[in-house]
Amino acid sequence: MSWRLRGDSDENAGMLLSTSSALQIPWRAAKARWRLMIALPLLLIAPAPGLTSDAGLWLLVDTGDQTLTVMQGAEPVERLANIAIGRYGASRAKRRGDNMTPKGRFRVTRVNHDSDFYRFIGLDYPDVRRARQAHEAGDIGSTALQRILRAHARGESPPQDTALGGHIGIHGLGRGDPQMHETMNWTRGCVALTDRQMDTLLRWVSTGMAVEIR
Repeated sequence: MSWRLRGDSDENAGMLLSTSSALQIPWRAAKARWRLMIALPLLLIAPAPGLTSDAGLWLLVDTGDQTLTVMQGAEPVERLANIAIGRYGASRAKRRGDNMTPKGRFRVTRVNHDSDFYRFIGLDYPDVRRARQAHEAGDIGSTALQRILRAHARGESPPQDTALGGHIGIHGLGRGDPQMHETMNWTRGCVALTDRQMDTLLRWVSTGMAVEIR
């Protein structure tokens, strides 16, 4: 199955200027009312409980639609299409070396602006819930579980060397093959965008931002 790459559209804003001084005051009043009308709906957006940053922004990765959407509460504000995920799809039962993208809820831990994949947004995978479930299933031991729990309690990046795998994030292509990205899922578990899409995304991203992969 293949997806066609879409370019990110640029939006140009213009300003209407009046040469008549008699019209300047009514125009300024109208512009002020217009700004208020635009701002009010944003103030009324209800953030999704437990999933938003202080600004109400979070990221939704839809592995079925192959999209990444910047959300503000329940409203989409930026949508990036034709993303790539793990070469073997996505799963809530990710394990090390399975080349699958983990489904779940995560947080942004860091942004690397000097990555081999252009830019890299690190996530706090493995998460606490997944670690507890893996421990109950006998997939990780008590030591690995405690290391993961301590890291999350301290607000640190969890260990990346357990049976659950690690180094999960959102990144660009860098020197990767754009044609391969266009036609197939190719990562080892990360979410991949074009470099241009990464530039667009990073305008919204901050450390601590919530990310849901579903």
